[in-house]
Amino acid sequence: MTRVATVKRASEVAQALCRSALVCDMVWPLDFDPADTTGNDYGKLLRFHQAGVHCLSVTLAGDNQSSAQALAVVAGAKRKLAALPHVHLVQSPEDIDIARRNGQLAVATHFEGTRCLERNLDLIWVFAELGIRHNLLAFNNANSVGGGCAERVDGGLTRFGRRVVTEMQRAGVLVDLSHCGLRTSREAIEMAERPMVFSHSNAAALAPSFRNIDDASIRAVAATGGLVGVSGCSGYLGAEEDLPGAVVRHIDYLCGMVGARHVGLGLDVVFDAAAINQWVRSRPDEWPMASDPHWRGFSYVMPEQIPEIVAGLLALGYATSDIEDILGRNWVRVITQAWA
Repeated sequence: MTRVATVKRASEVAQALCRSALVCDMVWPLDFDPADTTGNDYGKLLRFHQAGVHCLSVTLAGDNQSSAQALAVVAGAKRKLAALPHVHLVQSPEDIDIARRNGQLAVATHFEGTRCLERNLDLIWVFAELGIRHNLLAFNNANSVGGGCAERVDGGLTRFGRRVVTEMQRAGVLVDLSHCGLRTSREAIEMAERPMVFSHSNAAALAPSFRNIDDASIRAVAATGGLVGVSGCSGYLGAEEDLPGAVVRHIDYLCGMVGARHVGLGLDVVFDAAAINQWVRSRPDEWPMASDPHWRGFSYVMPEQIPEIVAGLLALGYATSDIEDILGRNWVRVITQAWA
């Protein structure tokens, strides 16, 4: 068999595996504008669906909103999402199976940051009832809960932050440590009674970004029963070209450290890279590299490239069952335990 034929065969096997396996991407930053009536961002959900993604978690609010603003965003998003025939809103892990059987995209929702709670623990329960079952503690900068990864000094969890971590676990809300400072993450993990995750963070050993996590954090979150979701953002992959190949390298590194049961996808797809890069440059306190005139901006793996990731794992000799875990089964296991 020629090399071209071998590559084609590997691609066909990868495509078939993606069609048969459950595929979950648990981070998509839906850019919701309550004044927007075009629904363009919601139309992009169809692109994930057509690419073979079965479950997608969208970011609705967080550290940039008050509680009232977050409520308005959630209400508007749920109304628009519920009106889409190809979407099934997720309130429980069982909804993922229901959506898949019906040929729909299961859409979960989460927050990036806890500032929108406005120091009111009761809102954790209220937002959980509205479908926010997954919440990052902080987004790059420090807040009243703890330190962000972009701060010069991470002071760790605050006293209030410890109460938030406890209450999130009581309410069945998955504790997400991406975008947090490493000390804050470590102190949260020490309080783990359920699995915790880094939903979209890569290995600092391969790409020393301020957003990536060290080996100790990888091992610690896996010890909770949780996982690390690999991001498809070039800045966290440490690559400008062949981003699917870079995703494979990070997956392989994580699997070598903690096993395939503790790795998933959190691709964090941005379709309009130019717009997000402009936004990042306008917020240098959140994004330290934004002040560097030589910074080239982010680029992203697209959902249609997931089979390329699978083909790369197959080429490394990964078993089908391990790839199926990474593609989606690990996420379902984690949310089933965290949401109970």
